[in-house]
Amino acid sequence: MSILFWGLTVGTIGKILVALCILRVHDIMAQEQKIDDRVLRSFRTEKAFTALGVILILIGYLLEVYFYGLTPLLSCHGDECAQAAAALILSQ
Repeated sequence: MSILFWGLTVGTIGKILVALCILRVHDIMAQEQKIDDRVLRSFRTEKAFTALGVILILIGYLLEVYFYGLTPLLSCHGDECAQAAAALILSQ
């Protein structure tokens, strides 16, 4: 497995975890009885945008893996990875 593939994967997982934590915090805050309807409506809007963000992160990840080519990213090591990535970039 190449460092590029793992970098893309770990970065995507991190972004999704942050988004899921934001959603969780909004759920907890929305259950509080001290928050008015205006704030709850804004939470729903933010929740929708966060869900859209997660979907876009996943689509971006899939596009990056497709662009760099899944097979070379999974099977190269060391300098071979750099050469495979350069070849894929130059072929575009």
